[in-house]
Amino acid sequence: MENIRQSERLNKLPPYLFFEIDKLKNKARQGGRDIIDLGVGDPDRPPPKFICDALCEALKDPNIHRYAFDLGQPEFRAAVSKWYKKRFNVELDPEKEVLPLIGSKEGIAHVPLAFVNPRDWVLVPEPCYPPYKSGSLFAGANIEIMPLIEKNSFLPDLSAVKKASKARLMFINYPNNPTAAVAGLDFFQAVVDFAEKNNIIVCHDAAYSELAFDGVSRPASFLAAEGAKAVGIEFHSLSKTFNMTGWRIGFACGNADIIAGLAKVKSNIDSGIFNAIQRAGVAALNTETDHLENMNQLYKERRDALIDGLASIGWKINKPKATFYVWAAVPKAYNSMGLSQRLLEDADIVVTPGVGFGKNGEGYVRFALTVPTDTLKEAVKRIGKVL
Repeated sequence: MENIRQSERLNKLPPYLFFEIDKLKNKARQGGRDIIDLGVGDPDRPPPKFICDALCEALKDPNIHRYAFDLGQPEFRAAVSKWYKKRFNVELDPEKEVLPLIGSKEGIAHVPLAFVNPRDWVLVPEPCYPPYKSGSLFAGANIEIMPLIEKNSFLPDLSAVKKASKARLMFINYPNNPTAAVAGLDFFQAVVDFAEKNNIIVCHDAAYSELAFDGVSRPASFLAAEGAKAVGIEFHSLSKTFNMTGWRIGFACGNADIIAGLAKVKSNIDSGIFNAIQRAGVAALNTETDHLENMNQLYKERRDALIDGLASIGWKINKPKATFYVWAAVPKAYNSMGLSQRLLEDADIVVTPGVGFGKNGEGYVRFALTVPTDTLKEAVKRIGKVL
């Protein structure tokens, strides 16, 4: 039918990076090829048993299957508040400053709808997680890119922002996806000062805050900076921390007015997180185990196997201090897409081209450490034959 055509807002969006990678990967697998997938950051280990047990126990409650509260279960919001106080020494009012999300991605994508009018400006770091841009474009925003470059430790240069006085909202993300860079409280304090001066809402994506190695102090919360709750919120997720990616549970926390705006958008779009998953989330946040220590040791072992192996064939890459990603500058003979295609076609390896995270990602590829160590060693052997 002639009248079935996509909206202008959809036509403004580039193809979603990971959807396109999935298509290429699935086509290769359908051809019988043994693909090593280092593309998408989806943990290969299950959640700890006590979390799964909590879900199973919750399912026995005959009342658990009804609609969730729009603002989430009070028990889950209280668990978030307690966890933030213990982990970051940040006080949160569970009634007004915590909002459960169906994974942090949906909250990140929806928050511009609450505060950004068409043609308002949003500040987006680049390379970046794609929903920062797509959520802003859905809201009709103009986007100013804040380049993340290696000589600046992949931190945005706030002094170089041109539309600061016109911006309504800015995204930041540390530990960073895809670069694996870490930011300290001094940077977060500079962001708070910048936001106060220019009346900008700050949205910090802290999905990888629990993944850090090599004796690095555990990554800080943006909300720990003085005055941060006056200007912004922080997004968090149980996906990477507890290997719960498919469960779709996260939360936003911080400034009560920003939380209320996001909650109003969500109340018109979704009906909340399945109550049984929220109960499992309470168990995850409240239970003391050695899960995080073991998980970080596992990713460190995998990181070292990949980077040390690549170094042995002449590909020198800096070891990241956080996340489960390796952000690797491509050999001079390639650009990011060309190398990604070469590795898929000739080595049956999926990596993510840096340009897929925006033009400032060109010159790099991203490896996800979400396969066993032996598989990473096999990947190194294949890469050695190709390069």
